[in-house]
Amino acid sequence: MVPLKRRKVVSSGAGDTGSDRPGDEVPTRFPQVVLFLLERRMGASRRAFLSQLGRKKGFQVEERFSERVTHVICENNCGDEVRTWLRSQVGGRTSAQLLDISWFTESMRAGRPVEILDRHKVQEQQIDEEEVVAFSVPSYACLRRTTLDNHNPVLTDALSLLAENAELSDEDGRGVAFRRAAAVLKALPEPVTGVTQLRGLPCLGGHSLRVIRDILENGASSEVEFTKQSERFKALKVLTGIFGVGAKTAERWIRDGIHSLHQLQESGQTLNRAQQAGLEHYDDLKQPVTKAEADAIGEIVEEAVVSVLPGAQITLIGGFRRGKLTGHDVDFLITHPEEGREVGLMPKVVSWLESQGFLLYQKTTRNSYLEAKDGPARPPSNIDRFERCFSIFKLAEAEKRGTMQTENTPEDTCRLAAHSQATDEGPQRTKPAGGRRRWRAVRVDLVVSPISQFAFALLGWTGSKLFERELRRWAGHEKAMSLSSHALYDNNQGRYLRATSEEEIFTHLGLEYIPPSERNA
Repeated sequence: MVPLKRRKVVSSGAGDTGSDRPGDEVPTRFPQVVLFLLERRMGASRRAFLSQLGRKKGFQVEERFSERVTHVICENNCGDEVRTWLRSQVGGRTSAQLLDISWFTESMRAGRPVEILDRHKVQEQQIDEEEVVAFSVPSYACLRRTTLDNHNPVLTDALSLLAENAELSDEDGRGVAFRRAAAVLKALPEPVTGVTQLRGLPCLGGHSLRVIRDILENGASSEVEFTKQSERFKALKVLTGIFGVGAKTAERWIRDGIHSLHQLQESGQTLNRAQQAGLEHYDDLKQPVTKAEADAIGEIVEEAVVSVLPGAQITLIGGFRRGKLTGHDVDFLITHPEEGREVGLMPKVVSWLESQGFLLYQKTTRNSYLEAKDGPARPPSNIDRFERCFSIFKLAEAEKRGTMQTENTPEDTCRLAAHSQATDEGPQRTKPAGGRRRWRAVRVDLVVSPISQFAFALLGWTGSKLFERELRRWAGHEKAMSLSSHALYDNNQGRYLRATSEEEIFTHLGLEYIPPSERNA
């Protein structure tokens, strides 16, 4: 029997390369040459094969980049791309040669390091400035037409996630910066293929550009991936996903060791009424609301409003008015053509909805804009002061019998549900004998505005949030005006400017009118 060859053990002295080398060790023949193969574009399996080949030929091949590396071997990488990667590792400070794979293969054939010629060096990417598709967009989002046709979803999703993380960390300034950068990319008419296309664009700071470059060159951003996997971020997402829970409350719970719904339920924390309802209906409220469901709820709200105030008008607002097919809640703006008739409307509407069993939770706030000393155009915050009802609706599914199951569209299904809930049987009859619940909880906000402020309320509540922020910024910085969801005040003239439509408000601001479907910044 032939004894197994004993594996040579290398001490941790000067001869140790720090590599995890599979198989038998081969003595290093070229101690002055330390190779590192860049995995990007080369691929993990090919890199492993070439690394093993190099070691068999007596070369030192490092698994990790360090200051010991003398030769960086690349495949299909340009110099700028390699230097960007090096900056992420060692700040770009290295004396290593940046070499094309051709030097490595020639050295393997020769059994020794061959002379480095110009053709072996990593080439700089030649960019024909005339062929680069450069973009140009206005600095204010309210000057751009941004539809739902986003050509750069990977980039905008990444920046939006970093914005959300900043906002959850009470860093609103960073959050706004990321939101503005994402909004610029949403407005571009084509996909971004290189950072050179973004030269001169507004709102793209160094941090955002680093994230964009990382994604374009590597397929993903290490910062975004790290954030996604962060236990704190995941806990904040879960806890703030509860209706009635803000970032500060979630942070306090996390400090108390609460990271999940189960831990919250077991903690004995005192929850207010909204948080109790939010926790009870968490799964439903996390599910997107469809346009069909929004329309079905709209029919219910319209029936309630018209029954207590004939002639009142109901408008679906928010993302659905901008053309979105799904949302996280449903918002309605209610008014009456005759000024003052809307006073006292909300309690009556809520009472009707409760009597029909549609509300699982509701909290109504009275209007305060008439009582403010600073006037409707200058609220103490960006939150308007209309009379509002924050609610959780109980929306039933329609029972389908016979041919109705195939003939009804999703819209028909929801409308049948709305109708059945308002009948004498009531929503309590929505759970069949089989035990499957035949309704879902949906977040619904109702807002009542006097007709004199309806145009401003409609503009403010349509969104997007960033578009509205930019409108207010434009009004203040460029026109010396104060805009809110209640009014437009001209600081130079010292008076309020009347408007009966969104178009008139845009005209007052000196802007071209942008329809709701193009306000998705």
